[in-house]
Amino acid sequence: MLKRSDLTPAVDLAAEPGAGPTRLRRPVYADLLPPCQNACPAGEDIQGWLALAQAGDPHAAWLRLVADNPLPATHGRVCYHPCETACNRNELDAAVGVHAVERFLGDRAIAEGWAFPPPPAASGKRVLVIGAGPSGLSCAYHLTRLGHAVEIHEAGPVAGGMLHFGIPAYRLPRAELAREITRIESFGVRIVLNRKVDDLLAERDAGDFDAVFVAIGAGLSHHVDIPARDAARVVGAVRLLRDVSAGDPPPLLGRRVIVYGGGNTAMDAARTAHRLGASETLIVYRRDRAHMPALGFEADEALAEGVKIRWLTTIREIAADALTVERMTIDAEGHPRPTGEIETLSADAVVLALGQDSDSGFLRRVPGVALNPDGTVAVGPDMMTGAAGIFAGGDMIPAQRSVTVAVGHGKRAARHIDAWLRGAAHIEPAPPPLVSFAMLHLPVFSDADPAVPRETPPAERAGFEEIAAGLAPSEARREAQRCLSCGVCFECDNCYAACPEEAIVKLGPGNRYRYDYAKCTGCAVCFEQCPCHAISMIAEPVAG
Repeated sequence: MLKRSDLTPAVDLAAEPGAGPTRLRRPVYADLLPPCQNACPAGEDIQGWLALAQAGDPHAAWLRLVADNPLPATHGRVCYHPCETACNRNELDAAVGVHAVERFLGDRAIAEGWAFPPPPAASGKRVLVIGAGPSGLSCAYHLTRLGHAVEIHEAGPVAGGMLHFGIPAYRLPRAELAREITRIESFGVRIVLNRKVDDLLAERDAGDFDAVFVAIGAGLSHHVDIPARDAARVVGAVRLLRDVSAGDPPPLLGRRVIVYGGGNTAMDAARTAHRLGASETLIVYRRDRAHMPALGFEADEALAEGVKIRWLTTIREIAADALTVERMTIDAEGHPRPTGEIETLSADAVVLALGQDSDSGFLRRVPGVALNPDGTVAVGPDMMTGAAGIFAGGDMIPAQRSVTVAVGHGKRAARHIDAWLRGAAHIEPAPPPLVSFAMLHLPVFSDADPAVPRETPPAERAGFEEIAAGLAPSEARREAQRCLSCGVCFECDNCYAACPEEAIVKLGPGNRYRYDYAKCTGCAVCFEQCPCHAISMIAEPVAG
């Protein structure tokens, strides 16, 4: 049995000769871990579904994708794609456009009405999920895939949570989101809307549920003590985005709107205020750009649409039509420090975007559940709270907050809940070694320009219509073909063609190869010719 410790990274083969009368090492086929998959919070098999997409089988690619993530059309639009930041192709030219191909597959599934494979036989177990946001939807879907009956209780009038109420429609059209949620319902998940849970234990017992997953998100604007007088118009960013998404936008905020904050929500709030008619929208943030929590491209898009950003500025007081602000400086540790320089900025309205809190107070009545000072819920490695059978995930537990992280939490929680229901423990298998760019043996690549999704020019973005278009089928396939298949054999035949001893046996399409060690001399030519490092050289087993 091959062990992880037997695998080696790229070795100095000249210093370790292997050919000769006694073979000192042998090659083995062993898939390693692509960096894209390692960076994906949802744990998608990105290389796997890209391989199917580049082979011209989008349906099979979609099936591989939704085995991990039931919302690909959504994620292809709103995920911050850390997989692309980690992509080894960055070292060559530019990352593979994973999010664009994911969106293509998700949109194709919607257009053609693809359905999830039917779930297995019912286990007889029932699970209550509280909250129909991305984490709750993901957990419910994966539990259904494991044979359990799942019911989601959602306090709001529409499923989706912050996907629906917190992300503007110009980034995530509501029709596509609704269709992906409908597919989850058609799979067997029951969603009960307008059902706010105040007494979790009573809700669990009344429905005869065997376990509970709580995923209510963080939908409350973080409170901040800023003196305000003379009936100054102050709105929370979360409330602003929620009202706009609900089709109930506030009256015109005014000619000049100031958004206070430096996160992604602040960028969305500023772009939304601009679309609501503000002639000038200014973001005020107490740190500099290098230390802002928002992703760089979010700030770039806001600036491209005419939003202005004033760095190193904090608000001291809010009056009816003006703000008292202080200039800040950044110390060596990146913390903002006051300078004592005070000035006044005119403003018709102020939008506070200083973070979100979870409305988790109702859990204080559940024995064993511990809440952190910031309102997040403490969970163990198995995502269970201190109360047996009650699990939590998404934005309401301490972690990075993003849609993809929340979906990953839902999948992971489902596996732990399934194990707990069976009286067992779920153990995540140890990942194989990670493949770096230096470990690849790449030929010379050409025609490597990435496909760039088309966008509505900033000057033409007047309303909430989606600003980014998807890829055409030919573009999506070509973009998938840019994948280097890091660490995973894609049957290129390089090893088969290079072996001087004819020691490699082809097993047919999709079955890869095997070694005939009676012929293999351990010369490592196959290792050197494998472009993706799907072959490792290991020490020859000791006889006896």
